[in-house]
Amino acid sequence: MPVNLTPNAISTINDGDVNLKPLVQVLDIKQMGSAQERFRLLVSDSVLTQHAMLGTQLNDRVKTGLVKKGSVIQLIDYICSQVQKRKIIVVLNLETIIPDCEIIGNPKMVSDAPAQKALPNTNSMLSSTAGYNNLSSQSHGSNMHSIRPALSSQSHGGNMQSFRPTSSTQNQVSKMQTFQPALGAQNYGNDVQSFRPTVQPPYQPPPSYRNHGAVMKNEAPARIIPINALNPYQGRWAIKARITAKGDLRRYNNARGDGKVFSFDLLDSDGGEIRVTCFNAVVDRFYDVVEVGKVYLISKGSLKPAQKNFNHLKNDWEIFLEATSTVDLCPEEDGSIPQQQFSFKSISEIEIAENNSIFDVIGVVISVNPSVPILRKNGMETQRRILNLKDGSGWTIELTLWGDFCNKEGQKLQEMVDSGFFPILAVKAGKVSDFNGKSLGTISSTQLFINPDIPEAHAAKDWFDRGGCDAASMSISRDIVQGGPKNEARKTVSQIKHEGLGRSDKPDWATVRASISFIKTDTFCYTACPLMIGDRQCNKKVTRSGNSRWQCDRCNQEFDECDYRYLLQIQIQDHTGLTWVTAFQESGEEIMGYPAKELYLLKYESNDSRFADIIRSRLFYQYLFRLKIKEEMYGDEQRVKITIFKADKVCYSSESRYMLDLISKVYAH
Repeated sequence: MPVNLTPNAISTINDGDVNLKPLVQVLDIKQMGSAQERFRLLVSDSVLTQHAMLGTQLNDRVKTGLVKKGSVIQLIDYICSQVQKRKIIVVLNLETIIPDCEIIGNPKMVSDAPAQKALPNTNSMLSSTAGYNNLSSQSHGSNMHSIRPALSSQSHGGNMQSFRPTSSTQNQVSKMQTFQPALGAQNYGNDVQSFRPTVQPPYQPPPSYRNHGAVMKNEAPARIIPINALNPYQGRWAIKARITAKGDLRRYNNARGDGKVFSFDLLDSDGGEIRVTCFNAVVDRFYDVVEVGKVYLISKGSLKPAQKNFNHLKNDWEIFLEATSTVDLCPEEDGSIPQQQFSFKSISEIEIAENNSIFDVIGVVISVNPSVPILRKNGMETQRRILNLKDGSGWTIELTLWGDFCNKEGQKLQEMVDSGFFPILAVKAGKVSDFNGKSLGTISSTQLFINPDIPEAHAAKDWFDRGGCDAASMSISRDIVQGGPKNEARKTVSQIKHEGLGRSDKPDWATVRASISFIKTDTFCYTACPLMIGDRQCNKKVTRSGNSRWQCDRCNQEFDECDYRYLLQIQIQDHTGLTWVTAFQESGEEIMGYPAKELYLLKYESNDSRFADIIRSRLFYQYLFRLKIKEEMYGDEQRVKITIFKADKVCYSSESRYMLDLISKVYAH
């Protein structure tokens, strides 16, 4: 079918138009860059062609074939920017009108083509007159005294003169009912010289500010655009967004000297998110200005590719504020911008997530451990607190709180759980760790929301109150390692030996319901290094140095206080037999109910009888043990080593349902 592209579209866009919404044709597509995937188009209006750059949010249009060579598209949102002294159209939004079409016209590049010449078209004179009247102050009645070009008030090189028709032409002019200056004056008789008016003035978009006299260059306020439309090819922009998170002020030292940095996250009414980063002097300007939850108008920053190692937001760019940047508080609350935006995943999905990935999770807090001090490798002490979350997927996960989270939200959560109330916790930007199974941890940009007023929280509470509290669940923390099965089978103690578990190349995993029959107390814990290596504690055994300080050979450092970690040798038994197992720190705390240091002080420095009472109180309690079984070399002998990765006290209601389910399956067969 015939296709009419928008006439003069390329010239009009180059002159500054942003409202035309023209129809153009795609003549070529090229992929640009390797780290940052972008697509460059060559678009045509059938006469001229111009390069255009697609916004990254439109990349899928090319990948899915909606935009390809020959496609006729309508540009919805776009701007024309100058990059390296060349103009380029940045396309922010478009619609595909015809997916595939033959090349229309014989277009040339805008820099190579001669100036477009308008041809006479007497059939459209009447319709053109109205548009022209906006640019010309002349009235064209039946008695025309002069025919002036569109810019008759200006002199162009002294060559432009008012043109007065001769008497022979006046008769023709008097008969004219319409006049089309945009197409040029016509030759009316042999004695009239041909006259071609100058090119019409560039398109000027209507200003969004009031006219208060002369306006300097770039004085007009920048147009507010969505966050998702930001790209480095824009000259001037502004965004209106709410601050959803604010990072701590951090100091650093590198080859350039000392410095400081902080960042904050923005969310706008279209759901777009982006991170803003400030350095050094800019920190002094804005750190005390920005507040979480407030709405700001931000402009005059530079866009750079987001560092995905540190930036979890779904945006390929981040904003760096500069000395000329502005951050203005909006005095009135904007209800169209949400307070926060979540992308919740179920706990079961975290099981297959990559290490260090960022997740939003919501669940019920079912347990909270006490806060414990941790000494980082730089010698600074911080706090750590571990709690457990449960959701409707049938899984639980450990969430490790670090630093201020332990004493703020962590303390509040512990008080609520200790009082018998199980709160709903929404975690924004938790970091996945795969050390000894999957777990979540807080980072500087993490946010915790206790009992938030959102639909997901109400649904989680309703599920928990209707029976979710008693529903059987499995933990993905400290019990599944890379390469291990997702759901290990229930086994008895005798089956571990009879089925030869642990004798393959990979470890076997099993869940055993058994009781503790004996605990060795001579070496129930060891002295460990408290320093942090990255985000993990060293935990290597330390010894006394000559000056009574503790020394770690691995870290090659000395310190006054060491950590105490469990190394329990436990005998467990069920109705089929008994076996020896090893419990390390976390599972040791679950079994004993006390930190290893506290029991160490009881045994060796204060009250050995109290220590013995605690040990005896743990005997013959039933647990669900999650076991890792692996054959290892001890000297010249191969031995099967069984390690406890989690010890849960038996919930008899859940266990009864499990056994009834087994019985129903037996009868079903």
